[in-house]
Amino acid sequence: MSILTASGLAMHFGAQDVFAAVSLAVAHGDRVALVGANGVGKTTLLRILAGLEAPSQGEVHMARGLRIGYLPQRPEFTGEARLYDEMLGVFGDLRAQQAELQRLEAAMADPAQHEEALARYGELQVRFEAAGGYEYENRIKHTLLSLGFAEDDFEQPLALLSGGQRTRALLARLILSAPDLLLLDEPTNHLDVAAIEWLEETLVAWPGSVIVVAHDRRFLDVVTNRVWELSFGQLEEYPGNYTKYVQLRAERHARRLQEYEAQQEEIAKQEDFIRRNIAGQRTREAKGRLKRLERLERLERPAEERTLHLALQSGDRAGETVIYTRRLVVGYDDDAPAGGRRLFSSPDLRLRRGERAALLGPNGSGKTTFLRTLLGEITPLEGEAHLGYNVHLGYFAQAQEGLDPARTVIEEILATKNLLLGEARSFAARFLFRGDDVFKPIGALSGGERARVALAKLTLQGANLLLLDEPTNHLDIPSQEALQAVLERYGGTILFVTHDRWLVDALATQVWVVEGDRLQVHPGGYGAYVAAREQAAAAAKAARKPSGSPQPQPAPEERVAARERARAAKAAAALEEEIVSLEARLQELQGEIDAAGLRQDLERVRALGEEYAALSAELEQRLEEWSGQQSVQLSGS
Repeated sequence: MSILTASGLAMHFGAQDVFAAVSLAVAHGDRVALVGANGVGKTTLLRILAGLEAPSQGEVHMARGLRIGYLPQRPEFTGEARLYDEMLGVFGDLRAQQAELQRLEAAMADPAQHEEALARYGELQVRFEAAGGYEYENRIKHTLLSLGFAEDDFEQPLALLSGGQRTRALLARLILSAPDLLLLDEPTNHLDVAAIEWLEETLVAWPGSVIVVAHDRRFLDVVTNRVWELSFGQLEEYPGNYTKYVQLRAERHARRLQEYEAQQEEIAKQEDFIRRNIAGQRTREAKGRLKRLERLERLERPAEERTLHLALQSGDRAGETVIYTRRLVVGYDDDAPAGGRRLFSSPDLRLRRGERAALLGPNGSGKTTFLRTLLGEITPLEGEAHLGYNVHLGYFAQAQEGLDPARTVIEEILATKNLLLGEARSFAARFLFRGDDVFKPIGALSGGERARVALAKLTLQGANLLLLDEPTNHLDIPSQEALQAVLERYGGTILFVTHDRWLVDALATQVWVVEGDRLQVHPGGYGAYVAAREQAAAAAKAARKPSGSPQPQPAPEERVAARERARAAKAAAALEEEIVSLEARLQELQGEIDAAGLRQDLERVRALGEEYAALSAELEQRLEEWSGQQSVQLSGS
């Protein structure tokens, strides 16, 4: 049975048609993903279904008494209410019952009122307990903590919360109020991975219905069981989750294209017959075919969304080690007596050429600070962080701080690489800036448009190391898919910060996670990291249980093998240090050779060249030794 239906919905803004002839139905228990490129009207459709905006045409019908909760992208709160008080407001009825129970407890102390108060108290207490009266305060605390708030935030006035905190506060209130239908517009914005996973679990078990707009593909895959695609002003429905939708969409598009091409082929054949025979002996048959052709309902070629056309070249070959750290502590040295703000410490890291590391962790844990430390913009609190030999860096900043708000799109592109104006405009078109769009100032662009300009600049730099800070933020799903495809083909090294687990699963060869005040390194992709995390949790749970029998000791041969592995690992670490030193010296020598060449000191150039050749040969030998050690370790593990 449907709890909400809509028929013939259309929306126009002046001469612009956003969508038309949209009909839909939502049943109890449906969890629907509303997807489509930016600007197709997803938010407008949600607002119409929420009753906050009237359609230009069509009607929306709701079941009697239907309670709808709506999460906008930018919620506003007024007044001086505290965060925790706002959550308490959801439970007004329970709090009134609680106050009445307290009054009855006092009345029971009066012998004259005892019997009547006792009878009333017992009846009310049963209802209060059944409605969750003894649990609602724990629910509030659990929900706020799960969405990334600290207990210190509970007393904060809503008016002082950041935009992201306000979104999370309204999301918490909606979840606690448990409406029959949740309409969520980008609920995963401003959530870290742990909060997203908690929200997934909550929505999968949600007793009501959900319609969600989100750019998080894994979130949609886990949560939803139907997909509505809003594209070219029309709404199409697909059964199943996001993965199923991608498959069915491709099949549906291929089938429609095949039908269109078959019809075009048949039309061409009929037109050729008519042309050859309209004035000949078979003129009657030709005229009959012409009439049938005129009455034919012609299929339209299936439209395709405009998508980014990216190409990333990795430039010159970097050294074997691209990023390395020693005893690193990440934080801010603000000259405080305690030595600045410490964020996390790190094991000694080695990111090698061609590897792809995903950096995960809670909001505010220091991920962006770590990238800026590698860039040299922030000095480590302790230790060292270095880039390797012949590394050419490309950096994508989360807030696109490298863009000049006063420049236009075309000026930003030309500032990165000297192109002819026609070449620059053609290049901008690959990032969906066409016509006069290239003359828009950066300061007037949306978040998604700014991200596309930053990606355009990145592709022109020829970097062999990419540091990417939330590269899929503000990008719609088609743009995310295009970016993912080009990063998969990229031949260089990547270190990327993201909450996009779909991207991590597709790209990462290792996962670095900030856990508390320590960075942990997990080999393998996101699936391997999740498996290791679950295994560690299970082991910790088992360790808490009392054991009735002593743990078995490893056999002598296992202890010998363990010592051999430790010795091999130590030797490999020493060899890695030597490789890093050789690469650093080669980089210094290259600079000295260039300087001597400018001075035309040929003798010095010759001597340096001989040293460079000898060190290069030594480096190749050490790399072969290192590769051999890795092969032995892998075969023994």
